[in-house]
Amino acid sequence: MNAAKSNSNLSASIVTVSVGEEQIQGLVDAGQSIAWTLSTADFESYISPTRRPNISAQIKQSDICIAVVDFDKNIEQAVESVLYLQQLFAGKVSVVALSKSKDPEVMLVAMRNGCSEFLAKSFDQDDLIQLFERLAHQRVTLPARHATTGSVLSFFGAKGGVGSTTLAVHLALYLVQCHQKRTLLIDNHPELGHICVYLGLDGTRFHFHELVRNVTRLDSELLRGFTAKHTSGLEVLSSPDICGATRSLDSESVTKLMEFLRSEYDYIVVDCSTALHESDLAVLDCSDHVYLVATPEIGAIRDLSRYVDNLTRIEAITEKMQVIINRFSSRYAVKVEQIEKAIRLPIAIRLPNSYTELVRSVNLGEPIAPSRKSEFSLQFIKWAASLAGTAPAPALPAEVKAKSFFGFLSKQTSS
Repeated sequence: MNAAKSNSNLSASIVTVSVGEEQIQGLVDAGQSIAWTLSTADFESYISPTRRPNISAQIKQSDICIAVVDFDKNIEQAVESVLYLQQLFAGKVSVVALSKSKDPEVMLVAMRNGCSEFLAKSFDQDDLIQLFERLAHQRVTLPARHATTGSVLSFFGAKGGVGSTTLAVHLALYLVQCHQKRTLLIDNHPELGHICVYLGLDGTRFHFHELVRNVTRLDSELLRGFTAKHTSGLEVLSSPDICGATRSLDSESVTKLMEFLRSEYDYIVVDCSTALHESDLAVLDCSDHVYLVATPEIGAIRDLSRYVDNLTRIEAITEKMQVIINRFSSRYAVKVEQIEKAIRLPIAIRLPNSYTELVRSVNLGEPIAPSRKSEFSLQFIKWAASLAGTAPAPALPAEVKAKSFFGFLSKQTSS
């Protein structure tokens, strides 16, 4: 009763999709028993961008919105309905999957596509009331729990092959190894990103896009289940590792996720794709530093110049941009003066040409350790120290290594 009274001043809406009359009545009864100011919308058929329902502004503006989608009649259309509801409500909806039984495969599909909870059709009324109260509590307390503390560092390559993934991986690792900072490394490529390959990790279980779609039910425990962990202590969110798995991300959900991650980590390092969709811009907008990476060759400089022109139109991003020229000491490199004239920005960081050393590192799934004392590692020790604001701690031994990616492949093949 106390929980019901505490929620009595909230406006709530319950949206049902392809749900039977008996279950609808049970849902409404549960909402009314909590003494919410309740609005409802019931849709007999599945919905999608091509089967758009008329949903009133009153429902969209509710303090709490709970959508219940039946997954028994057509699982593909149910998933389509879930994704459409998340887009329609801009991430401000908790979606519950409804089914006759808790089939693990159906539950996995539902949760991976953004359902907050799974509900059996033979639900107990008291259990349903507790479910509603829990969802309401998550919704109204979300902003207060997620205070902004950590820093977001985004790497954006002017084109493929300039080394932005390599730089993101090493900076994240050095923040962990040299400064013991709690760090999350995100692969924000729509598919087939290389971060887990470079680290010798298996990133096939979950990925960044799935976490974005589950942001409405996100907490620290769920986050731990999504991340892979490197032997150094670095945590990683991979990209989808199959072709054709890409779905557009809601930019507001991306922003909400980045705010949550700031409360969990000292640093969030993001390896961005070369796209500039709304969701990609949301990551850059949330960033404290946006590193634009290029190599000193004419194709990369031309592309870098175009991206600078585009991004400087966005004032919130312009002030965060820093240009990094990778492999600067390569033969026939374009001169500093020519690069700065082309992009109309100063070069903030120049990194040496360590191509041979890095190719070996990638192939073994073993990043270059701080203790190796190469020109490359010394540059990253300084870089990490400048961000952390302290002198680097003693580096971990060079032999703190992840399992080789090729070793991982061999194990998969033998099994």
